[in-house]
Amino acid sequence: MTGSYFKTSARSLMRNKLFSSINIVGLAVSMSVGLLLIAFVLDLRSYDKFHENGDRIYRITNVATFKGEQGSGKYSSTSLKTGKLIREKVTGIEEVVTIRNDFLQDARVGDNVLPIKGFWAEPSIFRMFTFPMLEGNPETALKDPYSIVLTETAAKKLFGNNSALGKSIKFDTIDYQVTGIMKDVPFFSHISFEALVSLSTARQLNKNDKNFEDWANMFSNSVYVMLPENADLASGRASIQSQLDAIAKEENLAEEKTKIRLELLPLHNIVVGENLHSGSMSGSSGPHMPPVVIWILGGLALVVILSACFNYTNLSIARAMRRFKEVGLRKAIGAQKYQIKQQFLAEAIMISLSALLLSFVLFLILRPQLINMAPEMQRTVKLNLTPAMVVAFVLFSVTVGIIAGIMPAVFFSKVSAINALRNVSSVRSFKPVTFRRALVVIQYTVTLIFITTTVVGYVQYKNILAFDLGFNTENILNINMQGNKPDAMVKELSEMPEVTAVSRSLIVTSVGNAWGGYMKYKDSRDSALVMTNNVDENYMPLHGYKLIAGGNFIGRPATGDGARELIVNQQFLKRFNIGNGDPAKAIGEEITFSNFKLNDHRMSIVGVMKDFHYGKVENLIEPVAFMFWTPENGAVVNAKIQSKDMMATMAKIESTWKNIDRVHPLKAEFYEESIEEAYSEFSTMIKIIGFLSFLAISIASMGLFGMVVFTTETRLKEIGIRKVMGASSGNLVYLLSRGFLVLLSISALIALPVTYLFFESFVLTRFPYHTPVQIFELFAGLLTVLIIAFIMIGSQTMKAARSNPVEVLKSE
Repeated sequence: MTGSYFKTSARSLMRNKLFSSINIVGLAVSMSVGLLLIAFVLDLRSYDKFHENGDRIYRITNVATFKGEQGSGKYSSTSLKTGKLIREKVTGIEEVVTIRNDFLQDARVGDNVLPIKGFWAEPSIFRMFTFPMLEGNPETALKDPYSIVLTETAAKKLFGNNSALGKSIKFDTIDYQVTGIMKDVPFFSHISFEALVSLSTARQLNKNDKNFEDWANMFSNSVYVMLPENADLASGRASIQSQLDAIAKEENLAEEKTKIRLELLPLHNIVVGENLHSGSMSGSSGPHMPPVVIWILGGLALVVILSACFNYTNLSIARAMRRFKEVGLRKAIGAQKYQIKQQFLAEAIMISLSALLLSFVLFLILRPQLINMAPEMQRTVKLNLTPAMVVAFVLFSVTVGIIAGIMPAVFFSKVSAINALRNVSSVRSFKPVTFRRALVVIQYTVTLIFITTTVVGYVQYKNILAFDLGFNTENILNINMQGNKPDAMVKELSEMPEVTAVSRSLIVTSVGNAWGGYMKYKDSRDSALVMTNNVDENYMPLHGYKLIAGGNFIGRPATGDGARELIVNQQFLKRFNIGNGDPAKAIGEEITFSNFKLNDHRMSIVGVMKDFHYGKVENLIEPVAFMFWTPENGAVVNAKIQSKDMMATMAKIESTWKNIDRVHPLKAEFYEESIEEAYSEFSTMIKIIGFLSFLAISIASMGLFGMVVFTTETRLKEIGIRKVMGASSGNLVYLLSRGFLVLLSISALIALPVTYLFFESFVLTRFPYHTPVQIFELFAGLLTVLIIAFIMIGSQTMKAARSNPVEVLKSE
């Protein structure tokens, strides 16, 4: 019976090559998106599955509330003290490990110098996580200070084919002993490193830092706990959570500015889980994808797939007249309803499986495009074919076939044999065409929303990149000194004729970087978190900041303790109510500043600058202060370049860099490129939606083409009679296309307001300084769809309108 279904389906597909081709190509194009999404999700779900104890491992999450609102929220990091207190006070835990993630130093072995990135870690990391050791004792390898475990690749980079175990590596002026060699960390691990250094080393190096193990010093450490093997995970988590709450309650009593709550996050929910704070101040490590993004991408892919399924349903029902007698004969010889359903479902599944072969070819073509869409994507997924992926693809194809075929199957199974064999027009279920029209309206509404969203999103993205930040970014090259002193670089750049100005800063603002501390006015108890940047006296003129009162820095202190001058923005004065609205009155006023380096450091305002965007455009302008850059700060060298041959100029700068640092490659980026990178997520989403828009309009156009072909074929005799009666080609084109144009108009009336409200009420509310959606942005997508629709409709209707009525009517 099953074989009969497939034979019959194959014959039907071969008899109707055009419609079969439209369905197969439409499904293949849409299914390729589904295959990409399946591969993407399977890769994300593969993270950390290689750990044998993964189901029992949890990471401690900090829910931090800072005085004021800035920065409050959930963090993937916590303090060293948290790990220590959990080890001492929490019961029901088999293992605890603390990892510190700021180890990035140059390793020197003889004349070989290479940068090594890793973590400071406790010995228990090898008992908790499955990181197999090739050489050395995992129990003692990270016990003593200045001991280091290398991955296999890192060991070969430093020592070649010689055994690295027991050898010494010099970091700065200190020798570290290699106490172990472990296998390379798998790609699908949220913790990625080249080396592990004993945490006792970090404690030794920071023994004079009184804030190193503070409860609130939470931005560079991760703490993991592992429950006992046979423990009830639900009750165990509840017990541990109550103990964590008790620890946080006790520690928060001593904190004035920061309140912290500790939570448990399962290991397998780290990559695909809650959206936690990340950035320069966060200890977040490894890739992360919020579930909402996967749901959004899944929803978009489903919409495209349903569009192809609508094509199948529309064309199948439209071709009903040609299939009724077939169904009637089947029923006359005893076929039951379920058998008719199985016949049409088998046909749909055959088309879907045929489409799978083509969609897999498209998947292979599109896979590298998706991976290379953003640098973060390359570090997150591989999309390599696996047995699980193949099974998922086949199941997905069968599911799509069932979804596409279910409506035609139900439709034809309800047809009675007598009506089908007597007169098609008497079939009651066939008379209303409302359902088919509704599908066309839905399909084109979705297509219009996709296209309009792409156009509006692209325009808004370009407006963001061109937004006036309050200072100049044109032709400014920011060079990360990577721990090197900037003086030599500044001197060399100053002597280049192409470099018109040079300055130094701690960070690059307006791209998501943040630095700051708490400030208060005079002896007031009211303090607020203020974003800061350490800059030299050349920074503001180079970037074109506008001073509205006071002047530039006067003193040039050698240390942070000696820095006593502040240049603040207008929002700073409003926040602390300084000068009663007169910036000139703020000059000389005293401010107390404190962060993790300086405590209650008294400073005075020497200048007031016009407000500018310290953060991204989605952030409101908030209080900002500039302090003087000192040699103890990290350095970014800012160079203003005026050159007719930018490639040659960059080659000169790179040559200069190699004379200063032979180990690290030059890290230099133009300010405008950094701003583009800061909004890369936005641009990536626009690319994805744009790609889906292209697919949606392609699929809808193929479906429309099929419907127009069918309509013109079934109305050829009517067209011939009308031509004999004197109808012009223009009248016939209008007659044939009128119904489709009405449906497209209805789609536009639905899609354009929905898109406008979506952007104005949801998307653009994130951007307080956005430009309103313009009318031309909405109608650009509609114009595109109408042009394509006119081509599809016009090409066939004109062909039918120009047909010779004698040839059509000669058989009547």
